[in-house]
Amino acid sequence: MPAALRLGAPPPRRVGLLGGSFNPAHEGHLHISLEALKRLDLDQVWWLVAPQNPLKPVRGMAPLAKRLAAARRLARHPRIKVLDLEARLGTRYTVDTVTALQRIFPRTRFVFIMGADILAQIRHWKHWQRVFALLPIAVLARPTYCFKGLAELPAQRYAHRRVAADAARSLADKTPPAWAFLPIKLDVHSATEIRSQASPTGKARGRRKQR
Repeated sequence: MPAALRLGAPPPRRVGLLGGSFNPAHEGHLHISLEALKRLDLDQVWWLVAPQNPLKPVRGMAPLAKRLAAARRLARHPRIKVLDLEARLGTRYTVDTVTALQRIFPRTRFVFIMGADILAQIRHWKHWQRVFALLPIAVLARPTYCFKGLAELPAQRYAHRRVAADAARSLADKTPPAWAFLPIKLDVHSATEIRSQASPTGKARGRRKQR
């Protein structure tokens, strides 16, 4: 294992990966992480704070160090780890990050965690079908996005591989592709809304790119 990725202890057996720009981290991130720990029977959740999310504009993106520090102040939970692994690994896309982590931690069972808003647009990611093939995916409910996410191509294409919500505790042990939708209590916090309220213009603009 590269020295830069040593966690100070043997890696946990079951880990949820929550990736994103965390610009900024907010209570919604914490909410779905706590729900994932409980409902998926995970040992830890890792927040993978991206140096630059390819789906997001560079303009308005706070420095990585600032986003990491804010996320760590918010998380403050012994089983949630805020990490800059993409910066350390030198990866840009989720498919490459997951591939690297599975190589470095071969005994860890990873589950990719996303909100329903991400399921609604994951088909725009680089090699999104490969992501489904690499590890199980847990989709957690987000306000206004649930029906849209479940109607999109990825959910329809892998409908036959969907795991019932009441069986999601074993999701980490499933052979991918495998995914579950968890209808949790909705949290209205949004990084976009937080930035909008803090911005003089109240708008964030950028071109769609692959994640």
